[in-house]
Amino acid sequence: MTKINKKRELLFSVSAFDCDWAYNYGQAGDKSVTAVRCTHRASGAHAYSQDGHSQKDNKSASFVKMCGTKEFKSWHQREVWKKMGVLDAIDRAVEDGMTMTNLRLELRVNGKWTEIAFNDPLNLEIDLENLTVQ
Repeated sequence: MTKINKKRELLFSVSAFDCDWAYNYGQAGDKSVTAVRCTHRASGAHAYSQDGHSQKDNKSASFVKMCGTKEFKSWHQREVWKKMGVLDAIDRAVEDGMTMTNLRLELRVNGKWTEIAFNDPLNLEIDLENLTVQ
């Protein structure tokens, strides 16, 4: 059996330094600071944790929760596509599909739907006020 060696390349990383942190003093505000809110600046995703007994535990928990949010996952997918060139391929496919030969125009002329081809868009004249094709 042949072993396939797939090399992985790090596209980008997200760490605690990419996030803004807010701390809540809670009911015993002057004694301890344990509740943590994590906000990822690039995606706008945020999460809050106050279940742990230490700030370190809550910081880890809120970071994991933030990575599981819909906003972060959507941002992550877009970044992966951007780095892998998928978005460029999609843009090229849309541009190719929007050429004048692929478009058609249908107008209702004298009660009937008439299709107008865009083979030569410079010679196409339409009188929209009277809904007639010249």
